[in-house]
Amino acid sequence: MREYAFELAVCAALEADSDGVLARQLGTHARVVDAVEVVPGPEFQDRVDLTAAAIPSLAIESEVGPGRARYWKDAVDAPSDRARRAVDRARRAVDRAVEIGFFEAERRGGREYVRQAARYPDWFDGLRAFENKPDLGRPGDLALQLRKDVSLGLFDEVILVTGSYVTGAHLNRFPEEVGVWRFDPEGGSFEVVREASPLAVDEPGIALLDEHPGRVDVEPVTAVEKARLRLRIAERAYGKGWRPETFPACERVEARGPDFRPDDTLPFCAWKGRLVDPARECGSDCAGHEPADPPDADVARQRERHTPWRRDPEGAIRRQAALDRFGDR
Repeated sequence: MREYAFELAVCAALEADSDGVLARQLGTHARVVDAVEVVPGPEFQDRVDLTAAAIPSLAIESEVGPGRARYWKDAVDAPSDRARRAVDRARRAVDRAVEIGFFEAERRGGREYVRQAARYPDWFDGLRAFENKPDLGRPGDLALQLRKDVSLGLFDEVILVTGSYVTGAHLNRFPEEVGVWRFDPEGGSFEVVREASPLAVDEPGIALLDEHPGRVDVEPVTAVEKARLRLRIAERAYGKGWRPETFPACERVEARGPDFRPDDTLPFCAWKGRLVDPARECGSDCAGHEPADPPDADVARQRERHTPWRRDPEGAIRRQAALDRFGDR
């Protein structure tokens, strides 16, 4: 099975057994992780009610609170080697936070002041990273990727998911902290070959940037920096999800899921008889291509159906407006 289709099937199976949210292809510190699961925390529902989108990290880390409104330039700090670039980053973060309803804005004397529409919640309890490799006979730089994850310790658990039969020799190639699961893409089931060991997410880590013969480039990462990275990963995962947003403009493609979850909304090619990667496998170069409009695919509806995420939550600003209208009666 191709890696892209394998990854989609893995995400569908993980989501079916998760109380949280999943996302694919998320950048972390020094690499991109195949899939991330965000484990719900005590105020997860408050995060669901706030906004469907990812909240900019600069807005969350700013000195803007839900009380007194503050002048945006004084409250949002965007570190940069250039002042102009810092201001632009801060401005984009403020605009996005207002757009998605995390900030409320008001003007006073020609200046824009902002406050949080609601307190930012303590909404997630953990992060799990999944590296998907259907064929361990072609590992590529898999061992290095897993060593990077373990050394940095951004995720509570790191798990390798494969379709291959796993031998002792395979296990010895990977850090012992990494869990190893065997996945059946036809039935959607997992076999735990080795349990993952919890990583020290609250302690400083070492980022492995690159390996050379006789030398490894590293970067120390403090516990505070790791906490910020974890929050950014969780927010991006919440806003992004894992299903492809675009589908091929082809008569042969339909929106359906793998055999164990056929009612999902993923790009399935009847000509190839499998899930496909629209960006790499579809188009006029494909021998089975028949031009047509893309299939109807409401990806947000499927995510809403299978997870706690909501595409159109009421939001703090609309809730307050409704209360104000009620009070005026």
